[in-house]
Amino acid sequence: MTDTVSAPRTDDTADAPPRLTRLTFHGPLSEARASALVGRLAETRPGTVLDIGCGWGEFLLRVLEAVPEARGTGIDVRDEDLARARRNAGARGLAERVDFVEESAVGTRRGPADLVVCLGASHALSTAEPPRHTVEALRELRRLVSDGGRVLLGEGFWERPPTPAELASMWPGAEAGQHYDLARLVDLAVEAGFRPEWIETASPAEWEEFESGYQADTEVWLAGHPDHPLAAETRERLDRHRSQWLTYRGVLGIAYLTLVPVTR
Repeated sequence: MTDTVSAPRTDDTADAPPRLTRLTFHGPLSEARASALVGRLAETRPGTVLDIGCGWGEFLLRVLEAVPEARGTGIDVRDEDLARARRNAGARGLAERVDFVEESAVGTRRGPADLVVCLGASHALSTAEPPRHTVEALRELRRLVSDGGRVLLGEGFWERPPTPAELASMWPGAEAGQHYDLARLVDLAVEAGFRPEWIETASPAEWEEFESGYQADTEVWLAGHPDHPLAAETRERLDRHRSQWLTYRGVLGIAYLTLVPVTR
């Protein structure tokens, strides 16, 4: 597994809860699946790679390692994650081949690229409310990818229809209409001008590894700092998120769609 560089601590945050240091990817993506995806995409020999909502850029960096002639651009709005991405790129000798840019992806003119990656970030491409944002994001992805290229889309879908009780215990404002099922999601990709080369979904084990890793370092911090000024706020946040994900466990899925644009 490739090591990642966690965010540095300053004196005034040294005893604050850590953030996401246990995660390699910001999503339910295993090492095995990531390796398979990178290998499959690398076979297309993309010269340019665009990562929408790149976070700390781990997937983008792995593609660049697998395709030495490629150059990449990662777009995100969180400067802390982008700083981590730049440190990781430098540590792996990739800084000259990748740019990490803090900006909105809505209406971006940074395409077309040979490979466009959008993992759990379709909302970054549209201002529409769910699930309409998925439709608009797919159209934007078709605009941003070169003919003969590939899009890798990671998108949420309902494994089964959620019950009213489940929706009430998920994130605030959760509604059954916020996601499509997998069949409809793939149909929408076809309608947007793609053919699905590969359809796969995150496993329960990938979800558990992600959700546990999402909170693990902060849970350990909280156990050792029960009287810290931030403890009450942190405890409430952790307990709320854990309850939510244990509710959508087995209900909300993530599809990884490798999409081939239909030549215009």
